[in-house]
Amino acid sequence: MNLSSIKNVSNILKLQTLVSRCIHTTAVRDKNQAGRYRITPRKNFPLTYEMANPPHEIAHKKSWNSWNTSNLLGGQRQSETAVEDQFIRKFMHGTWHALFLSEVIIKRQHNLIRIAGIIHRGIMPRKMYFLIGYTEEFLSFWLQCPIKLELQTTANRKDVIFKYI
Repeated sequence: MNLSSIKNVSNILKLQTLVSRCIHTTAVRDKNQAGRYRITPRKNFPLTYEMANPPHEIAHKKSWNSWNTSNLLGGQRQSETAVEDQFIRKFMHGTWHALFLSEVIIKRQHNLIRIAGIIHRGIMPRKMYFLIGYTEEFLSFWLQCPIKLELQTTANRKDVIFKYI
């Protein structure tokens, strides 16, 4: 092989790398999908008030599910608070299995954690009081701070339905 053929081969390789590294430009598609529900053909999918409002309406028509000040500038324990909130939600859904009709709302004030939600009145009051005490005791032991449950009950599951899509 001579020098010119080597240069031609190197030029071909450079050309191939340029072709494979092209920048493709297309129109931007601003389509947000998260937190939105599709309309069903029969319009029989029930939505609660929390589910009916899209995510961009948080703080206008809908509030946050976790209330804390750790996410502010200079806040402490940001990651620990997020992990604790997720643990609380999983614990509540496991302990109050199939009874929660709304989202679990977690409000932190100083050292106190208040947990709120709407539950179905499908169990006896004695068992409900037991579960309230059980939940408060275990969560306060694990999280090392006082826990207060603020639960509302409803007799019919359809009472929390805001609209059908």
